[in-house]
Amino acid sequence: MDLQILPVTTSKEKVKDENQLVFGKQYTDRMLIMEYDKGQGWHSARIQPYGPISLDPAAMVLHYSQEIFEGLKVFRRPDGSLSMFRPADNITRFNRSAERMCMPEVDETFFLDAMLELIRLEADWVPRSAGTSLYVRPTMIATEPMLGVRPADQYLCYVILSPVGPYYKGGIAPVKIWISDFYVRATEGGTGEAKTGGNYASALRHVVKAREEHGADQVLFCPNGDVQETGASNFFLINDSQLLTKPLDASFLHGVTRDSVITLARDLNYDVIERDFTVAEVMDWIQTGEAALSGTAAVLSGVGSFVHKGATYKVGDGSTGPNTRKLSDALRALQSGRTEDRFGWLS
Repeated sequence: MDLQILPVTTSKEKVKDENQLVFGKQYTDRMLIMEYDKGQGWHSARIQPYGPISLDPAAMVLHYSQEIFEGLKVFRRPDGSLSMFRPADNITRFNRSAERMCMPEVDETFFLDAMLELIRLEADWVPRSAGTSLYVRPTMIATEPMLGVRPADQYLCYVILSPVGPYYKGGIAPVKIWISDFYVRATEGGTGEAKTGGNYASALRHVVKAREEHGADQVLFCPNGDVQETGASNFFLINDSQLLTKPLDASFLHGVTRDSVITLARDLNYDVIERDFTVAEVMDWIQTGEAALSGTAAVLSGVGSFVHKGATYKVGDGSTGPNTRKLSDALRALQSGRTEDRFGWLS
């Protein structure tokens, strides 16, 4: 399959002050798009001007939620060149999600090359300030117009780009988390491991409750006291010598950033422990240790306090702890090319 490059006749105005960049509000001039038909496979790959897409009201994505997406970032190095963080791993996960949702897989080599070409064409959109990046959002949706519960025969895959600042409003400031002992984001045997919109939609009610009723930034799902993950991030407990996190299973997303944090922690001689743990253990741990969230958008963000059963519990002195900051700084330095890429993560 060839990649067609269509001309862009007008360019959007970029944000002049990169410190004013917010997450996911502005988009670049171009997008990558390709189509799929059963029997023909993927075809019509092209980079075209960014703009609306047309969907039939009966498009199956609107009725049966066949949809997957990914999130990754491009960083500007100190010398001005660009690096994309672990794109091959994100594309592999994209295909795992496609398989789980009965959607067609993409050719990983072609898709990566096409994304790199899109980024090359949009290089001027990659911000230069500390804490900023170009967010890359691959998406696949079922487009066949059909009212009937079965896998679709037609799909659209596209990639859009967005220059972004920090995910949380406080930037690198610690976040506040509401612990829910009842609600569940996803369960074993469900679609928790897939990066599909329904998993995030199911968390929205509880994220809103966290913000409106508890003044928190996110919700940590802990059904029956068992710690799982937040609405959009994996969860860690950290101290001077250990990093504790839930082991991988099919109930939650296998985070690329999670894996990066674990790899860096081992490299920095932390004892990485992957096991199930409880809310009671969290409450005990934060008396002397730290807590953090990880994700492409959040990177590694410290937790400053928890709200649980109407009471607020401060993590340490309420600031981002030294170990969280150490791991976060190591990850951000590697992503931005300020330290050697010893793990082969940058493209």
